[in-house]
Order: sequence, then structure tokens, then C-alpha cells
Amino acid sequence: MRILVAEDDGTTRRMMQARLEHWGHEVVCAADGDEAWQILQQWDAPRLLVLDRMMPGKSGIELCRDIRDLVTAIAPYIILLTGMGDKENIVEGFDAGADDYVTKPFHSAELRARIKTGQRILELQFALARRVADLEESLAHVKTLQGILPVCMHCQKIRNDQESWQKIDTYIQEHTDALISHGLCPECLEAFYPKSELERFGRHSIKPESDGGDPS
Repeated sequence: MRILVAEDDGTTRRMMQARLEHWGHEVVCAADGDEAWQILQQWDAPRLLVLDRMMPGKSGIELCRDIRDLVTAIAPYIILLTGMGDKENIVEGFDAGADDYVTKPFHSAELRARIKTGQRILELQFALARRVADLEESLAHVKTLQGILPVCMHCQKIRNDQESWQKIDTYIQEHTDALISHGLCPECLEAFYPKSELERFGRHSIKPESDGGDPS
């Protein structure tokens, strides 16, 4: 998982980067909010973000608000890093769009647990987005017949929107993506091509062999 860490304190940033890389993540670092915002403009920007609440340039709170204004297929998961543990500042972070928070100095076990939560939620979002894309692609290739179809009770032709009558196979091909393949069901084979007729047809189709001798 690619993770953005935006933290102006160099020691905290390097410690967090070392922990995350040790856990198998790819880490992109920013030393202030403006640098973090530039990274987030890239097409391959990380989706899991750890943002310091107070830093030069854009603060973590400002970044949260700006990120939530972006229209993206997968919403980033934001963990706010703060040294303020009081409820007022935590609520402010959630109101700005943060999904979770970690207080400084951070504890490795807590950070890892919160990172795993964010990763799990993002993976579910990715899976859902892929499923939606697959369904949309399938629907784009499907045409359906809807409503009541007026069908002649004798010849089985269908009356179209132009008030003319069409063969049912022609109508289906025009209104769906189905391909028509003609064949014979057993009942029609027996009714229209009885066995005796097939045998008679078979005999007439065989040319008699010559019973003459040697032409020389």
C-alpha cells in the first residue's frame, strides 16, 4: 500500500517512514502541507494519508477539507496526526473530513492497527469500484425488450413502432444484441418432415449406378 506521510518534524517523519516501510508499505513523504497537496495532484497519488494537523503551508485540517472537495473514484483514507488529544480538536478533524487520528508521540502498535483499518477499507472500496465498473460494462452491451409486444396470434409477426408487422426474428435482432440461429424442434421436424418423406427424398437423391459392362 502506498502511504503519504505529511509531517514537518523531521524526526517524527523519519521514524514513521521507517515503521511503515518495515511493515511492507511504500511511503511518500512531504515536509509541509503545500508539498503534500502537490503530491495529491498526481494521477498515482497515494490513497492512504497520514497528515500532521499543524504544519507549514496547508495545515492538516485544510488538507482534509481540500481533499474532500476533490472528485475521485476512490476517496482517500485520512489519518490525522496530532499532538492535541482533547475532544474539541479531534472533532474538528473529523468535521474536516478525517477518517481517524493518531496522537503524538505515536505508539507503533496503535499506528499499525489504524493503518490496517484504513487499508482494509480502501481495499473494499477498490473491490466495489471494480464490481461497479464490470456491471456498467455489462449493461452497456445489453439491450432489453420492455413493455407489451403485440404479436399476431396466427403468423406470430410483431407490430413495431411504425405500425408495420415484422417477423419475430427480425424484430428481435433489431431490438436486442441477440443473434438468431434457425433450426427445427422435434415436433416441427415430425410434422413437416415425416420419416416417410425423408426416406423418399433420400431415395430420389441417389443416382443409379451403371450396370453396363466394360465400355471397351
